[in-house]
Amino acid sequence: MGTTSESETGATNKAGEAPEQVGLSTEAEGETTVTEEGTELERSIGLVGGIAIGVGTMIGAGIFVFPGLAAGRAGPAAAGSFAIGAVIALLVALPASELATAMPKSGGGYYFISRALGALPGAVVGISIWLGLVFATAFYLVGFGNYAAALLVEAGVNLGGVPIVIPMALVFGALLTALNLFGTENAAKLQNYVVGLLLTILVLFLSYGGLDALGVFGTQSTPETFFRFGPFPMVTTAALVFTSYLGFAQVATVAGDIKDPGRNLPLAMVGSVLIVAVLYVATIFVATSAFGSARLETFGETAIVEVARNFVGGTGALAILLAGLLATVSSANASILSTSRAVFAVSKDAILPKFAARMNLKYGTPHVALAMAGGPVLVLVALGEVEVLAEVASFLHLVMYGLMCVALISMRRDEPEWYDPDFRVPAHRPVAGIGAIASFGLILFMQTASQVIGLAIMLAAAGWYKYYAADVELKGVL
Repeated sequence: MGTTSESETGATNKAGEAPEQVGLSTEAEGETTVTEEGTELERSIGLVGGIAIGVGTMIGAGIFVFPGLAAGRAGPAAAGSFAIGAVIALLVALPASELATAMPKSGGGYYFISRALGALPGAVVGISIWLGLVFATAFYLVGFGNYAAALLVEAGVNLGGVPIVIPMALVFGALLTALNLFGTENAAKLQNYVVGLLLTILVLFLSYGGLDALGVFGTQSTPETFFRFGPFPMVTTAALVFTSYLGFAQVATVAGDIKDPGRNLPLAMVGSVLIVAVLYVATIFVATSAFGSARLETFGETAIVEVARNFVGGTGALAILLAGLLATVSSANASILSTSRAVFAVSKDAILPKFAARMNLKYGTPHVALAMAGGPVLVLVALGEVEVLAEVASFLHLVMYGLMCVALISMRRDEPEWYDPDFRVPAHRPVAGIGAIASFGLILFMQTASQVIGLAIMLAAAGWYKYYAADVELKGVL
């Protein structure tokens, strides 16, 4: 990626203002560095870091919340529900990978959609995803507080009735925001370590559980009839569990930080979906083998903790609670990083005030964008009621996924001169077409409240664009 200037990538708003001038950037061994005048991000995240962002964002509900709920709806066929979700995720990840290698810029879906479909759809997606990620991050942090409290209780610590869930969520939210401020490389290292430990715990747990189900450690206990409730519930349950796959596109959102984006972006996005899919399917197999779907349903959102306790007692429960703690930390960390990059990209195009694109020259991070990511998150965490907002985040992500698929079809149809991706999707029309239909279709299975709030956010984003940035002209891509 060559050096860029504001005349190539910027935009002007209706007041005639332009975003802060983008100075020259220097490249060494594939990394863009920040100069005194510059607002480009340093490429400090490699392939492992990209996969860690994707996996770390996705590992969560699919293992620590959904097994009991999904098994209650579809029985052992819930494993098929997760497989269906993985196929849909791949149908979106492939178009996103092509777009990302053609436009390896921070902002991900916003950047792709604004350049392919226009400033208004891009602005609606960019602002909506900023807020959607804020809701999701708050949900992850409250989950962190719940897992931390449960882990302390399981370890025998007497909390004396002191409420610690929200305070711990607030403290860790502030710490993760500060960590991202002090350098993307520091946040990426934390993500690598956390995801590495998380995967180690999960692989050991699932390996033991799988061998137990196959009778290696005792009586064989493979699940009951696969289609216990018939095949249709497997499909409807896929709409519920698809939220477990919302995260792979966060890799594209931080594309401006990725080294060798032409190679690493597709590998990180597709690879993270495949890794997570294997873990999810294995989890349902192990869980339904341990208890059967009917009993597993009675455990609700703590089902996987009870499965681990069944295998190795309190030690197993502690290990899974620790894994849940790590999963929420990794999801929150990746989401804060992605949120700030979405704000950074939108503000560089003058759709948000230009000061949001300012860089901290010492650490090479967008400090104002990070504040606009972390600040609202802490407010939502303090309120504590974020469950519906988590599904709103899923709604807004699905809209973005569907539009990214449409953006690929548009780009391939028009083939502008600058469009030269390092990766091209084979059979792009059916892949992107099915991906768009599936993404928009899953929205129909959501709660009415989530649909209403999601639509309201999109309308508000469109209103902001019309009021503040209707005259913005996007001036190219590279």
